[in-house]
Amino acid sequence: IATSQGVRVGHYRLLTTLTDPSAHPACELIRLYHERWEIETAYAELKSTILGGRVLRARTPAGIEQEVWALLVAYQALRTAMTDATDSIPGTDPDRAGFTVALSAARDQLILAAGIIADTVIDLVGVIGRHVLAQLLPRRRVRTKDRIVKRAISKYNARGPAIDRTTYKATISINMLTTDP
Repeated sequence: IATSQGVRVGHYRLLTTLTDPSAHPACELIRLYHERWEIETAYAELKSTILGGRVLRARTPAGIEQEVWALLVAYQALRTAMTDATDSIPGTDPDRAGFTVALSAARDQLILAAGIIADTVIDLVGVIGRHVLAQLLPRRRVRTKDRIVKRAISKYNARGPAIDRTTYKATISINMLTTDP
């Protein structure tokens, strides 16, 4: 990994159950490895964005289960709309679709009760997708640092070495070293 602060070289051993190199090239698996923390974004979108920090309202286990399933269905519908939108422009990374943009567009559609009668023509991009495409996020930075657990917010300075929170643009170069059997 190369940044303005220098170059970090590391050796990685890729262990996987995906054994067909033509279907799952090692370079692609290594590239995808850097996106492994995306699930944290999904949790934040469910907890903070959709729920807005509120707690579930149901008071029974069955009600909570129903509410969780409803949240997951809404989340999946929004993610599907976002993916359909980015897929409509070849080469657009789905990570550039803004979840809050899609959620706001969906809420506006519900409030306006617009588009509730389906036409015979299926528009995969739709209103939500057009909002997403109009406000694409910048390309994601490559993660160059190990994941760490954040300290709880405190009004007192933490003891120990200061945490460098500076971000640097990085490029990753991958050299595949293979041995002949």
